[in-house]
Amino acid sequence: MKTQTLEKVETIKQEIQLVKGLFTPSEASDVVLSLIDQKINFHKIQRLQIWEGNHFCETDQLDDRIAELNKEKDRMRAILAKARANGSQLEINGILDITLAN
Repeated sequence: MKTQTLEKVETIKQEIQLVKGLFTPSEASDVVLSLIDQKINFHKIQRLQIWEGNHFCETDQLDDRIAELNKEKDRMRAILAKARANGSQLEINGILDITLAN
């Protein structure tokens, strides 16, 4: 009978403080809307690459994610408009939680 040893799987988890601080509505708009736009463009490029490989492919998941991100943009615009109307700043704390997926 052979004895097998189990390898210890190292869990890698990292947090990256992407954005932190007080921002004017204009600054917050630049930071947050740019991030959302970059993510939308990322998914659009993925969708195009998939479509180039197969014009009959399903891209519903990507389409849904793009729609979700556009809704988030609209929500952010409403928050920005409220902050502008109130003369308020926005406190933003954006942390990326990253875990190695096997």
